[in-house]
Amino acid sequence: MGSVSVYFVDAQIKKPKQLFNSGFTLLELLVVLVIMGIMLGAVSLNAVQSVHQRLQTDAQRVSLLLQLAREEAIVRNRQTAFEVLEQGYQFLVLNDNKWEKITDLDTLRGRPFTFPETQVSILSADPVRSETLRIVFGREPVSRPFTMILRVGNDQVAINADGVGHFVVE
Repeated sequence: MGSVSVYFVDAQIKKPKQLFNSGFTLLELLVVLVIMGIMLGAVSLNAVQSVHQRLQTDAQRVSLLLQLAREEAIVRNRQTAFEVLEQGYQFLVLNDNKWEKITDLDTLRGRPFTFPETQVSILSADPVRSETLRIVFGREPVSRPFTMILRVGNDQVAINADGVGHFVVE
């Protein structure tokens, strides 16, 4: 009997070489640019404050400074005042029956409003009688309640003082 030998031939099927893309398609680049544009637009809209937001920031600053001036009047045992100027405000202290600008505290230095056209009005149980708008804090821890209104155009923000040291911006 004869032997039969079977040989298997390893026939490899050659596929065409695949080319590896090393870049992005134009469509992918455009999609990325559109997404970046939308994100940049959203960030820039949030970064630019409106008039009302900037007025609110001014009112917050004034509120904190009023609280500090009130505490200074109690600590110094001398009357301290907040006075509205033409385009800003300053803090005064009563020395020998004369109002003097506070110079020894940098925190109570005069400042301009963010908007030079800011209009200020003060509503109080005692109507303001002088030409200058002035809020006076005495040596005692309780003072008269008041509401200060900051207005620029149609936007306005109110600072309410309850007389015992709480200043709330609305």
